[in-house]
Amino acid sequence: MSAQRASVESVTAWVSDATMAPSMHNAQPWRFRYMPAVGVLQLRMDRTRSMPRTDSTNRGMHLSCGAALFNLRVAAARAGWSARLTLLPDPEEPALLATVEFTESAEIDKASELYPAIGRRRSSREPFADEPVPDALLGALSGAARSEGANLSVLGEWQVDAVLDLVAEAQQDESVSPEAREELARWTASGAGEADGIPVQAFGPHRYDGRAPVRDFALGRPVPERRSAIFESHPCLAVLATAQDRPQDWLLAGQAMERVLLQAALDGLSTSLNSQALERPELRWLLRDPRSASAAACPQMLLRLGYGPVVPSTPRRAVSDVLDVEG
Repeated sequence: MSAQRASVESVTAWVSDATMAPSMHNAQPWRFRYMPAVGVLQLRMDRTRSMPRTDSTNRGMHLSCGAALFNLRVAAARAGWSARLTLLPDPEEPALLATVEFTESAEIDKASELYPAIGRRRSSREPFADEPVPDALLGALSGAARSEGANLSVLGEWQVDAVLDLVAEAQQDESVSPEAREELARWTASGAGEADGIPVQAFGPHRYDGRAPVRDFALGRPVPERRSAIFESHPCLAVLATAQDRPQDWLLAGQAMERVLLQAALDGLSTSLNSQALERPELRWLLRDPRSASAAACPQMLLRLGYGPVVPSTPRRAVSDVLDVEG
């Protein structure tokens, strides 16, 4: 007797949860295709949503799609199904990032416990309180990254100073680059559509004091009624890294990143992502901690953690725009 296939309705619901993942500038660079006859879901990166200036290698697109894959795993697990991933299954088609086969499972996957956080997770550009995050929570987040084959290193004070210098340098370069400004404009405010990009209300306040590395999506453009605020003076920062730096490692890093973000949301933490320094190769490698193990050799994302206000979600495209069903 053949194994039962996941229904189109179930896969559609799981893909809907997958699209709640974070992506660079909320570009949502994923495209899914489900083949019910064989029970296989394909994930491709949508190259029409690439960013040649800030993501020339498509590393960021892989991270985003990896995060979507993790949400998919969590959603399927909650419904009693196991999602078996095959990453980069076809060397002749690099845009095909993964295939997913679903099987019903009687075993309880602990990842299913993260499901409530999928709709709760936000990227916050608001000030966080200068309240330290307990070591126990930070340790659990590091464990979450390790369970996905990545490393999360919480930065000490001297490391924070060095990283903030790198982020400031990257932001300065971005502010004077016409290409970078044009690309950013495509995905923010005036350039973004109603279902993607960073809307004005998600820019967060202008920082006039504090040291948190929060990207300024206004980039000098006037934003009516935008307020100013003091951000935390001692930000809690962590670097997510992998042992190697291949496309499959980027997909693994994306899954680890989302596992950390969902766990943080369940723990009551606010989070934001900053990729500015990682968008330039010469700055990205300076984020490495020479004292860290080889598992942290390749930095993939800078995370900011803390306690902040609840912020609204950013828009998402309709599932019908990102999922095709064969047959």
